[in-house]
Amino acid sequence: MLAFVLRRLFQAAIVLVAVAFISFLLFQYVGDPVVFLLGQDARPEQIAQLRADLGLDQPFFVQFWHFLSNAVQGEFGLSLRQGAKVSRLIGERFPATLELALVAAVLALAVGVPMGVYTALRRGTFMSQFFMTLSLLGVSLPTFLIGILLILVFAVHLGWFPSFGRGDTVQLGWWSSGLFTRDGWHHLVLPAVTLAIFQLTLIMRLVRAEMLEVLRTDYIKFARARGLSNRAIHFGHALKNTLVPVMTITGLQLGGLIAFAIITESVFQWPGMGLLFIQAVTFADIPVMSAYLCLIALIFVVINLVVDLLYFVVDPRLRVGKAGGH
Repeated sequence: MLAFVLRRLFQAAIVLVAVAFISFLLFQYVGDPVVFLLGQDARPEQIAQLRADLGLDQPFFVQFWHFLSNAVQGEFGLSLRQGAKVSRLIGERFPATLELALVAAVLALAVGVPMGVYTALRRGTFMSQFFMTLSLLGVSLPTFLIGILLILVFAVHLGWFPSFGRGDTVQLGWWSSGLFTRDGWHHLVLPAVTLAIFQLTLIMRLVRAEMLEVLRTDYIKFARARGLSNRAIHFGHALKNTLVPVMTITGLQLGGLIAFAIITESVFQWPGMGLLFIQAVTFADIPVMSAYLCLIALIFVVINLVVDLLYFVVDPRLRVGKAGGH
């Protein structure tokens, strides 16, 4: 077990270093931040002095080493746009993004699983076909279009929900949360639904496919032969085995929700990390962009590591294979 954990940690470290290197390399070509800071009319000596002050006149690998050594300590330097610590900017925006992703994940799971079970057990009915059509639309429509349509209907025409912002928040130490205020939930509904729709349709189709596969297995046929009721078979046996891969996919999708919340945050002006990243791209703020991608990579690596460890713990075949060589 210890060797397995150490091997996974070593692989995770290599992935994080590779992501940091690639992101830092790519962002060297998105623009010159010194020009954004001083403007087009700046004198050459001013540009040279600012580049020296920011350390941008040093070789690439020197800059990357400074970035990597500081990142290990949780420091990513100063934002070239705002002049503040990048770690503080991300710390201020991370709660908003995490809460949006968590609410979207819970919504997708709470709605997608029942819809998937229904479409598997009631194949060919009108509602089942209707749900499958909705899932096709959810997969096909881009996120920004879904967000704009929701704003048009529920914010502009009906006036039920606000179209932008996070609403009132409560400060819990360094963590700011909008989940403890009515206005916060009021602002959260539309962006959470927008972010959840694609994941919801994915979970629904996955549950349906897994449910149909499980219902064809021998132990389900044996359960029917024993005279068990359909309710016991469907929810006591089939659904329980269906949810194992579903929960795994849902856990991995949480990282995707955090990473791909950029579009949703931009549409609803949600003050999260995605909006901060878009602003950093516009201004060629290299420290913020690199820190954002490194954080997203860390989230994915941690989630994958946890899933690997859970599989190793709950599946004895993995341990037997390592110990007995078969």
